[in-house]
Amino acid sequence: MKVAKQNYIARVDLAPFGFPGLFEQIWLGDLGGGMYEVRCIPFRVYGLALGDIVDISSDGSLISSLVRPSGRKVLRVLLIPSLGAERLSTVINSINMKIGEADLLFEWSGDRHVAIDVPADINVDDLIGLVSGYVERGEAFWEWGDAEPFRAS
Repeated sequence: MKVAKQNYIARVDLAPFGFPGLFEQIWLGDLGGGMYEVRCIPFRVYGLALGDIVDISSDGSLISSLVRPSGRKVLRVLLIPSLGAERLSTVINSINMKIGEADLLFEWSGDRHVAIDVPADINVDDLIGLVSGYVERGEAFWEWGDAEPFRAS
């Protein structure tokens, strides 16, 4: 990825994904020529990942299109609210350990939602196996961030 001298924040309207009135802020690096690179791991928008090349609206406020995907994916895990503090800590620690073993980039939003960057050449079967166990016990949900294509409002 090219290192930008300046980063920008643009929003993505989440209405096309079933969340009217909500937006996600995405960090971007200016590549020149009106193209921008996604510099964060998206949490809620579908169809975008770290390193994707996007275009923004003329006023610079919204991501308007996906120009070129990076080949990366986002694995998102949401832990259920009713997990007690001790169990929550155990689950978080095991997820963090498995992410660390795979040497993946990740970010938590609060203590129940993690977005994990998955490069194209990385096998995450062990991580998915761990998370699937939590899903089977009713403790979590997971999805790929590209389960739906990117759509601008």
